[in-house]
Amino acid sequence: MPDQEDPPPNVSTRGQAPKKRAGALDIRSIIGMLIGLYGLILLVMGMFFTSEGDLAKAEGVNLNLWSGIGLIVAALVFLLWAKLRPIKVPEEPTQQPEEPTQQ
Repeated sequence: MPDQEDPPPNVSTRGQAPKKRAGALDIRSIIGMLIGLYGLILLVMGMFFTSEGDLAKAEGVNLNLWSGIGLIVAALVFLLWAKLRPIKVPEEPTQQPEEPTQQ
């Protein structure tokens, strides 16, 4: 999978620096993965490790289960956002023009 996307044929890129995607270093991806991990942990806790005492405290609502589902949905939104609207990072030019020295 290439890091660079080709521009549409009707768009001129003359004079512009080539750009690449931020990819895994995009903060939205990192946040999405962390929220997803916490959501998965809460989902497992809600499905397999919730006691009747826990349900009685929450008036019959399995809070771990519903919180886990909510966090997984939020993680999917973050990851989808990062995938559909990637951050374009301009590549640094290989040679920079020398600046005149002032004396």
